[in-house]
Amino acid sequence: MNVQKKNTFPKTPTGISGLDEITKGGFPKGRPILICGSAGCGKTLLAMQFLVKGITDYNEPGVFMSFEESAGDLAQNVLSLGFDLDKLKTEKKLRIDHVRIERSEIEETGEYDLEGIFIRLNHAIDSIGAKRVVLDTIESLFAGMSNDTLLRAEIRRLFEWLKGKGVTTIITGERGENSLTRQGLEEYVSDCVVLLDFRVIDQIATRRLRIVKYRGSTHGTNEYPFLIDENGISVMPVTSLKLDYKSPGDIISTGLPALDNLFTAGGIYRGSSTLITGTAGTSKTILAAHFAMSSCRRKEKVLYFSFEESPDQLARNMATIGINLQSQIRAKLLLVHASRPSLQGLEMHLLVLNKLMTEFEPKTVIIDPISSLITIGSSSEVRAMLVRLMDTLKINQVNALFTSLTQLNSSNSNDATVDAVSSLADNWINVKNEDSKGNRVRSLLIVKARGMGHYNDCQHFIITNKGIRFLTQN
Repeated sequence: MNVQKKNTFPKTPTGISGLDEITKGGFPKGRPILICGSAGCGKTLLAMQFLVKGITDYNEPGVFMSFEESAGDLAQNVLSLGFDLDKLKTEKKLRIDHVRIERSEIEETGEYDLEGIFIRLNHAIDSIGAKRVVLDTIESLFAGMSNDTLLRAEIRRLFEWLKGKGVTTIITGERGENSLTRQGLEEYVSDCVVLLDFRVIDQIATRRLRIVKYRGSTHGTNEYPFLIDENGISVMPVTSLKLDYKSPGDIISTGLPALDNLFTAGGIYRGSSTLITGTAGTSKTILAAHFAMSSCRRKEKVLYFSFEESPDQLARNMATIGINLQSQIRAKLLLVHASRPSLQGLEMHLLVLNKLMTEFEPKTVIIDPISSLITIGSSSEVRAMLVRLMDTLKINQVNALFTSLTQLNSSNSNDATVDAVSSLADNWINVKNEDSKGNRVRSLLIVKARGMGHYNDCQHFIITNKGIRFLTQN
């Protein structure tokens, strides 16, 4: 049987975190790519990062032709991101050419063309053997032209010339009112069009990216949040397209032997996710602290996200019941990252977690409480964020524990946070406080445990100076 060889579409990796995943390997090699969007959405930064990463990661020299900012301004703007443009220019790996266009200085005639631009661009490309080119922004280039027919002919000629040079080119353009760009450039750059969007909802800013068109290649079609921080642009692709991660079969402790015994396997699966729900004051954070200590005793690092308490307050409060978190912090087995949810959007929280996971390499991640995230997003948005988070944790076989505050006298099934995450979690533990003859009675119930049996009755417990102690046991 003859097997036809599958043709591989040649691509140029962007080097931008997450973007290569969405584009299935990068931008089309040797073709023009249009990056469009409104002012302040990150077009110039994405283009510059594409050039710098091409040089540093793939040894592909680049040319940046700017029609707005000078070389000095560009270098200063990206220096805080760790991009040393002057060094790259000295090494003859980067050329920056600032072309100044003044409408008042342009005398348009029937013979007007961009031949001077072609000559300068050709010289810059050949002088360093450039493989990547950026033109930023193209509206400035045509600012002095009023003849639409001539303008469109020159755009077409420019793009064909770039294709002929065999360079992968990013062209940035401002968003138009009724089209993706003011000049309708998407009609001519038909190979790949990327739309950037910057929106503010409920006083929280979010940037999003969408691949509008990518001829000859499959690609992600959703809107993807992207973030700009001290390392440049990071795109957050949805990773949960296939449930093909491995699931370890070994068992770990929850930190409480009596709780372990409520599971038929004597604990929970490594790499599983556990949800602890309950109203205020039901010991959710204490259970999380026991879980953290269990990981530390195995010499496995713990990343603890606290949305309500500072690291010092958390350590002080746990010390009063015999849980010494401070010693684990000093031993660098426990890292507590504390911030208010409203400090940033859902995507930024996810990015921070991903970055800390890369830097700290924890085996356990705790988020206390995830219900705080509802204040900065709807239930569906929180669920989407948690799907990406849980996929990331499972792919890396990281133990996950989430606490969630439920409302007093309300059914869990109607709670927005529980609705968002309960079906995703492998294990679900619900804790309660009830009054019995004037006394507080604390109880714990395992609602579900995927892949193993568990005790189905409520277990009563108390809080002592040595943590949680169960009063009954199966």
